[in-house]
Amino acid sequence: MTRWPEDGDVIIENYIAQLPLHYAITPIYYRQALNSFWQVVLRFGATDRQALEYWLRERGEVWAHSTVQNRARIVARFLDALANDGRIASNPISDLRRNYNARSDTGIIRALMAPDPDQALEVLRQPRPFESSLGGLMRDHVERMQRRGYRYEAADVICRRFDRFLQQRPDLDGQPPETLLEHYRRTKATANHPAECEKLARILNNALCHGDPSRPKRRPDNRPVKQVARGWRRPHIYSPEDIQKLLAIARTYPSPRAPSRPINLYTMLVLAYCAGLRIGEIARLTLGDVDMQAGTIAIRETKFFKSRLLPLSESAIDALRALLEARQKANVSRSLDAGLFWHDQNNRYYVRATISDHLVAILRMAGLKPATGKTGPRIHDLRHTFVVHRILEWYRQGVNPQEKLPYLATYLGHRDINSTLVYITVTQELLHEASERFRAFATPGNAEPAEVAS
Repeated sequence: MTRWPEDGDVIIENYIAQLPLHYAITPIYYRQALNSFWQVVLRFGATDRQALEYWLRERGEVWAHSTVQNRARIVARFLDALANDGRIASNPISDLRRNYNARSDTGIIRALMAPDPDQALEVLRQPRPFESSLGGLMRDHVERMQRRGYRYEAADVICRRFDRFLQQRPDLDGQPPETLLEHYRRTKATANHPAECEKLARILNNALCHGDPSRPKRRPDNRPVKQVARGWRRPHIYSPEDIQKLLAIARTYPSPRAPSRPINLYTMLVLAYCAGLRIGEIARLTLGDVDMQAGTIAIRETKFFKSRLLPLSESAIDALRALLEARQKANVSRSLDAGLFWHDQNNRYYVRATISDHLVAILRMAGLKPATGKTGPRIHDLRHTFVVHRILEWYRQGVNPQEKLPYLATYLGHRDINSTLVYITVTQELLHEASERFRAFATPGNAEPAEVAS
């Protein structure tokens, strides 16, 4: 039994006092949730699941369903704090999350509010990773490759997905890997499934060959990957008018409870378009990465383990200067390792998922992307647009783009120009500039040596 401290009211007030709450009304909500829970715990004499379910049912008769969930998350964080201080043995919500291997406290809270909590909790139960017949083999292989310096994140996801499939099919235990792969290939139906199965077969073969060097290596089959590439939709190249529209919406982004959000989103869009940054690179930027005197920004340990120092355009520098001035006025952390983009609540930095959600919302507000679904332009298409517009500018300046491709590949953080070529989407405007360049060289009297014309 997990006893509640006798001085619970004092603990609640001390807990609320040390929280970095920015709005005057927020402590009232916290006090309301924690005091109501305390009254129930005093009645039951323990902070166990029974008391928690009773409190959720009782509050459900008074508060809206969403309000109960929000207040329950407040209670969960408070119970975690009590458990960390040793005032209670454990947090029952965290215990349930571990027992059912659930992904979040929110899922546990919703299950406890259901008419049949036990059944709802069983629905949440997730198989534990790498506990299938091939789980140990795949886990050891992933860890070995990561120790060698590879990120191996995509391979890890593929192996975990295959492991979950095997745990759901205990009837296949003892079958050879080739048979298991064949069942997986027939069962799973997704757009990129053939390519994923090919990657999985290669991963399993490498893992098995490590344990048995005499095992023959598997010859790779590139056909599934090529089929996926052919079916991949063309990137959307934004027009200058589209870019101006997106920036205008970002400046006036509706955010009454986070006044710094518009300038943060505006600067993110500027860097995505003017420097071709990935969303993950934007999320990892810190104050120490920005050098206003040199007009550069450092991108550290990104995809392919590459770091690079990027010179920025005047417009990008102006946007960063305005952002830094806003940071000073907001009186947020000035530590060099603090996130460049900050959130008004608790001075937190923006994570990748939050950035993606807000920038996609701007695309929808601009009418460039449907109100729902994954169809339509993507944020990553700004990176494609950066490449196309850069090549267009070189054409207009009379510069040979082919000579500049190695520099462009380095700027984008690619391993070689082959990765950069994927980003060169042929547009009508680009075709026109290339045709004009060829016409100028091919006109009698204007022809130049073949190596320059090429």
